[in-house]
Amino acid sequence: MSSSPPQKQSSSSSHSLAFRVMRLCRPSFHIDSSLLLDPLDLLTGEDIFDDPIAASHLPLLFPSSSQQQQPSTNDLSYRNRFELHNPNDALGLSGLLVLPQAFGAIYLGETFCSYISINNSSSFEVRDIVIKAEIQTEKQRILLLDTSKSPVETIRSGGRYDFIVEHDVKELGAHTLVCTALYDDGEGERKYLPQFFKFIVANPLSVRTKENTFLEACIENHTKSNLYMDQVEFEPSQNWSAKMLKADDHQLEIDSHNSEIFRPPILIRAGGGIYNYLYQLKSSLHGSASMKVEGGNILGKLQITWRTNLGEPGRLQTQQILGSPIVRKEIDLQIVEVPLVTILEKPFLVHLHLSNQTDRKMGPFEISLSQEGLEEEKSILVNGLHKMVLPQIEAFGSSDFNLVESVTSNLPLTLSMLVQNLIATSLGVQKIAGITVFDTREKKTYEPLADLEIFVESD
Repeated sequence: MSSSPPQKQSSSSSHSLAFRVMRLCRPSFHIDSSLLLDPLDLLTGEDIFDDPIAASHLPLLFPSSSQQQQPSTNDLSYRNRFELHNPNDALGLSGLLVLPQAFGAIYLGETFCSYISINNSSSFEVRDIVIKAEIQTEKQRILLLDTSKSPVETIRSGGRYDFIVEHDVKELGAHTLVCTALYDDGEGERKYLPQFFKFIVANPLSVRTKENTFLEACIENHTKSNLYMDQVEFEPSQNWSAKMLKADDHQLEIDSHNSEIFRPPILIRAGGGIYNYLYQLKSSLHGSASMKVEGGNILGKLQITWRTNLGEPGRLQTQQILGSPIVRKEIDLQIVEVPLVTILEKPFLVHLHLSNQTDRKMGPFEISLSQEGLEEEKSILVNGLHKMVLPQIEAFGSSDFNLVESVTSNLPLTLSMLVQNLIATSLGVQKIAGITVFDTREKKTYEPLADLEIFVESD
């Protein structure tokens, strides 16, 4: 239990009652900072025990140390006070607990628990006391206690009335604990006593994220106490699925139905300790273009719960984590299928998907395989027309195409299919590069298809 924080009282000395606010929190270990030594360490190192023969001679070399007894209480010289008399003394823990001497820091996600005492310092009794306690933040007021329906009947001279309030801290910044009392004093006058206790809520953790295909969450401890992470889970948005990646190559699906029964807590040390979490994200969007753009860069949020050295809990939920904005593609060209075996100088097919991802007609298009550069450097050539003209594609509509002849289809698909007939002229690993799409109406060339590597074998 710790004393009150700096407070601003609007009451005058004429009031019979006064509030005293104390924070309820767990004690801490008493640390003995004195340096204690084992006399053997002054002459030998720890590696002496690696040699069993040398270790067996230690009692003969240091008979007084090996048979050391506890110092006598009559020994006023304290000549043995620097020595370790018990192996546990090396921990620096005396076995005593220390009550907090200050109000301490309050962090987001913790439960603020306060012991409030209202004291009657006058020489007469006060009656019909209505007590209220509330937390005020920049955004809201939360009522913690209200005795309006059942007022405290009396508080005698020198007496007090005690109560405990709790509040889950969910906002950063300035907080004010407002305690008020409405009472009848000894002269029968109805008086109103407000008192204000201000404190600041700090952020216990900083979460830095890096996203590309993987999301890295770096959790840093800003408190003066060790934090034990019970749970750090990434809750993906509806457009994403996620896996946690661990150092032992064990991949944990983020699924509440498959959660582990017991997970040992992860220690993040006080004063800047850091622990990194890695998540693999996959987009679950398979709908229209409008679905792919709206909310596509919202990845999800982190749910974090922790405990301090003595088990005091805390929890924190981050805001929505945003990834890089998803670029809306009007036309998407993708390779769907390539042959498993490519034979030198024999035609092979590469199936391409051309999809219209807009809500309007697009095209006509020209699909071509660039032949720029020296001919001897081109290892993949087109067997037939180098350029194919495709008709307009309806909004989210489709047509199926062949390089030589085209067949229009009314199937409710969202893509066009183009079959390229190609020939490889060199053995080994070769690249299919330079496949481009050109809109003949808008005179616009779209980004070329990424290079594809194939392996060419002899017959």
